[in-house]
Amino acid sequence: MKSYRIMATALRALRRNIMRAALTTLGIVIGVAAVIAMMEIGRGSSLAIQRTIATMGANNVLIFPGNAAAAGVSFGAGSILTLTPSDAEAIVADCPSVAAAAPIVRARTQLVYGNRNWVPNTINGTTPSYLDVRDWKASEGVAFTDHDVRNASKVCMVGQTIVRELFNGESPVGREVRLQNVTFKIVGVLAGKGANMMGQDQDDIVIAPWTTLKYRVTGSSATTAANQGTTVVASSSLPSQVYPNAQLSLYSTPSSVQQADTPAPVRFANIDQIVVAARSAELIAPAMDEITSLLRERHHLKPDAPEDFIIRDLTEITKTMSSTSELMTKLLLIVAMISLVVGGVGIMNIMLVSVTERTREIGLRMAVGAQASDILRQFLAEAVVLCLIGGSVGILLGRATSLIVSLTLHWPTATSLGAIIAAVAVSAGVGVIFGYYPAWKASRLDPIEALRYE
Repeated sequence: MKSYRIMATALRALRRNIMRAALTTLGIVIGVAAVIAMMEIGRGSSLAIQRTIATMGANNVLIFPGNAAAAGVSFGAGSILTLTPSDAEAIVADCPSVAAAAPIVRARTQLVYGNRNWVPNTINGTTPSYLDVRDWKASEGVAFTDHDVRNASKVCMVGQTIVRELFNGESPVGREVRLQNVTFKIVGVLAGKGANMMGQDQDDIVIAPWTTLKYRVTGSSATTAANQGTTVVASSSLPSQVYPNAQLSLYSTPSSVQQADTPAPVRFANIDQIVVAARSAELIAPAMDEITSLLRERHHLKPDAPEDFIIRDLTEITKTMSSTSELMTKLLLIVAMISLVVGGVGIMNIMLVSVTERTREIGLRMAVGAQASDILRQFLAEAVVLCLIGGSVGILLGRATSLIVSLTLHWPTATSLGAIIAAVAVSAGVGVIFGYYPAWKASRLDPIEALRYE
């Protein structure tokens, strides 16, 4: 009952001068509104930055062939040809932390259209999963399919730079280009990505089915690989893994005598790289552990044997993403907290003025039996009520501000429940901190001197 009477007395005191109370809370309203609006705008910007950097491969893991050596001589990175497309399929199937994976066969050659030619920065033979790994969409046309990969179809997709350099910005869908005198039909155009973190043009790219690029363009085989001085290790000799269309047998199986008389070149289904997308940036490390364990098992490596593959993650991009988001959020929070401090100083100033104006009232209350603690609690309650009212109005104003910014300026915003809870807690804290001194000063007044005050 005593607390109830103190709160009622504090509310009656505030109602006596509503305009002054409203102006006092204005600083808190502005401060809390600034906290809410800036936190929501900052959180939305951070999410937008994370999505942008994710398109550059922040959650990607790269798997390369290992380094072969013989008699103390190293053949260089990528000389152990044990990575296969089936490894990429197994990674997706057996690694819970992996969202998608795509095999890659690289090439470097001239792209020709009519009387124009261009050497793309990147020519990748891959599968449709590559678009999921890189979070890439087709701005025009469609992507090639798994059926095109199985049939080694001569189709491809091109980036925006290719469209600009070879087609003068006109739609290339349905037109034909040549790679190593092999004609490819363009079925889709990739959406623009711009430069990556290293300054390389991501739009200067051609992607096609890896089977087409490997068996029709680069002409990789056991013979050419041996001539290059590399170590070829076949991970499997099953026809279904060596030849994508082995299940579609059109001819009778030759006898052993016929095979001896007419040997066919063996085409190993090795690839140059596997690119993997983890389900999130936080799952990159678990994904790498799962991939390492799986590939060691699939490649039949002994426990003490070195790995015949290399796994790399893009930690620098992830660190940049995290540090940028944290820095932006902290800066916005500091600016908003300054507004709250200014509002708290305003409340302290008004409460000190109120103590001076109500000195006789304080003396009268103490003369009829009120204790110093009662006076302290009354003025403290007035300060806290002012801050809570200002905090409530500030929350509504901050939410409205973030919505207006999102609708008019089209800036990304995201609702932050934590910021709302923090704003209420901070506003109450400001009332206690900045209202304590005026309340303490009021409680220390001498009743006799207070009654004599004019």
